[in-house]
Amino acid sequence: MPRPNSRDPETDPAAFLGDELARARLAAGFGSQQALADHLGFDRSVIGKAETGDRPPTPDVLASWCKACQIDYEHFARMATLARRADGPVPRWFETWLAAESQAAMLKYWSPIIVPALFHTAGYARALLLAAQTDTSDETIEALVTAKLERAAVLDRADPPDVVALIDELVLHRLIGSPGIMHDQLIHVTELAERPYVCVQVVPTAVGATAGLSGAVNLASGDGSPDVLHTDAVPEGHTAESRSLVRGAGVAFERIRGYAMPRAQSRDLIMEVSNELWKQ
Repeated sequence: MPRPNSRDPETDPAAFLGDELARARLAAGFGSQQALADHLGFDRSVIGKAETGDRPPTPDVLASWCKACQIDYEHFARMATLARRADGPVPRWFETWLAAESQAAMLKYWSPIIVPALFHTAGYARALLLAAQTDTSDETIEALVTAKLERAAVLDRADPPDVVALIDELVLHRLIGSPGIMHDQLIHVTELAERPYVCVQVVPTAVGATAGLSGAVNLASGDGSPDVLHTDAVPEGHTAESRSLVRGAGVAFERIRGYAMPRAQSRDLIMEVSNELWKQ
């Protein structure tokens, strides 16, 4: 039988999904979580957290699980969608990435469209949320802004992660909210870039095509835990722990970084744009 779950499967969709996946694992002959993890190429914690309901499996994990255990992917995908449904201001599907980000020893961001979320000011975050949310009530937006800003607490830890953020030059010129919001946001980035463990590098527009044109890349490396990849999409992003996907994203990140300006030169450029283009 599956391991007892501290969550209630009768009231918690994630716990119910976890119980069903555990039963499927055992029925397929994988007597331990480690056995399935080794077969799929994931860390055992990925299997364990899915079965306890602490962290519903990402789509790539679920697809591999269903194939290995010969169960109906469409059926389990519907259960996973329910399990990842929004729970408070932060969507359930995003919790996997938030957990990895908050515990990481190394964070890497490639941002071709907007400033990395970890660096957002309240004004910048609010402007983005107002443009993207269907529920734009003050209560909802402020709850989301607060949740987003809380992510930056990782930078103030006693042992903060090393952060490398690659930002496309066009991001500095894209108006989000107002000129005042843009000025404050870019100044905030330059202030963070002064910290020894935060490296911000700008990828010049003149470079042209890079490996990053397909979208943003967010990578979290833990101390002894599996690396996690998050990519943005509409209506929801995608978090993956597949070793091959993480490895491929890491290769793309390093190729992009090869075109980036040095950190001191990047900081000077960000400061220049904030003062010459956005300062009123």
